[in-house]
Amino acid sequence: MNRKPSRLVLLSLEIGVPLLLIAAYALWAAPRNDLYFPPLDVILTRFVADWFGPRFFSDIVPSLRRMGTGYAIALVIGVSAGVLLGLSRRTRLAVLPIVDFFRALPPSTLLPLTMIVLGVDDSAKVTLIAMVCLFPILLNTIAGVSSIDPTLRETADVFGITRRNQLLHMVLPGALPAIFAGARTAMSLAIIMMVISEFVAATNGIGFAIWTARRSFDISAMWAGILVLGCLGYGLNLLFEALERRVLAWHHAARQKSE
Repeated sequence: MNRKPSRLVLLSLEIGVPLLLIAAYALWAAPRNDLYFPPLDVILTRFVADWFGPRFFSDIVPSLRRMGTGYAIALVIGVSAGVLLGLSRRTRLAVLPIVDFFRALPPSTLLPLTMIVLGVDDSAKVTLIAMVCLFPILLNTIAGVSSIDPTLRETADVFGITRRNQLLHMVLPGALPAIFAGARTAMSLAIIMMVISEFVAATNGIGFAIWTARRSFDISAMWAGILVLGCLGYGLNLLFEALERRVLAWHHAARQKSE
């Protein structure tokens, strides 16, 4: 009989492995006196000094605002358009080639375009984040909606269930696991594009701070900024997992029963 690992074991692995990697870096970097790989205590000192103070409001808050706005725009457009395309096969066949074309473009190539069209203010950065985050949400929503058994919709029509109730109580709940999968991927892309957009023509933000430290050869400050990004990504992932467990509790329970 296969026994699943306990929650305590999983939590120990989740916490223990990163701690082991951090300890390994500390032991490796301490005696080297390497300019590009400063000792861990130097990085942590800069991390606390730089980011637990005024820089939290001058750099972290603007970055989160840009990322959150772009992500929210992508989420609204991606889910709305994905439901529409998932329900209509003809519309899906007409639009998907265009979606696939723009999805194939490397995200970094969109940066000059947004700067030319929208300038260098926050609107260009938000637009870039939204454009890159849109595709995984859109495609996963289409896949989730189109995978719903047509027999269910036909049965709902026979019983006179309105299209609105079908959408709210059958289509969207059935597509939610796929939507959350796309939203999780989009969140990682949002962090990446937030940093890339702040590398160019920015006056604040986490990406701007890292790029400025790199240009001034302040390597410990650069590593401190990278550590901020790692903590930010990990924290957002924990929040996303908590939300997913709450919203998709019925889905996880059904999977556990089937295993």
